[in-house]
Amino acid sequence: MLGGAGAGFSSVMSAAVSPGSRLCPAGWAGVVVLGDEVLATAPDQGSARMLEEALGGVPIGSLGDDDVLRSRLPGAELLGPAGLAYLEPAEFRARGGEAVVRAMDRADLGFGRFVLAADTADVEESGIGEIASPAFAVWERGEVVAAAGHRDWPLGTAHLSVLTAAGARGRGLGRAAASAAVEHAIAAGRLAQWQARSRASRRVALSLGFRELGSQVSIDLNPRSRQA
Repeated sequence: MLGGAGAGFSSVMSAAVSPGSRLCPAGWAGVVVLGDEVLATAPDQGSARMLEEALGGVPIGSLGDDDVLRSRLPGAELLGPAGLAYLEPAEFRARGGEAVVRAMDRADLGFGRFVLAADTADVEESGIGEIASPAFAVWERGEVVAAAGHRDWPLGTAHLSVLTAAGARGRGLGRAAASAAVEHAIAAGRLAQWQARSRASRRVALSLGFRELGSQVSIDLNPRSRQA
């Protein structure tokens, strides 16, 4: 599990001490909500206790609400919340449009140039540099302008990553690339998962047939100590 040993979903806020949790950056706490259950990890016992005291009385469904989290954790730094959406294969709606999508190896120079030319924050947010699948790319004038793929997560989950060049957004190119990546994940028998903070990305997921079932947030409980 991404949360590490001892971490699991529960109907109450209970943070597992898991310094190696992959739900969040090192040294941060991570909170994932799916339905009416929550999975929480913290880097140490003190952080776990702080998280439980701050969020213990919050309804599970409100743990993905930015305003609620900031009111309960003043001074903490938040990464998210991001919506978590999943796709039933029978509900998949392919969205190619007029864009021509081509599968390519991640080592292809064209894909490498695309990633290097993009904003670093956008690359990190999308996770496009960490995909395990082929890259499904839209080309224009000899350059990749949008690409998507998926990472292999536990329990047969395919975590989608999508990135569109800044100058090519708003034309459905990312959606076309994502549609091809989702189709590949379904063919491999994996559960497609979409994580996004921006409304635009969440709309793309909904257009492909995803249903938003939860949220994920990373929390730095002691940001000032890191700045000292």
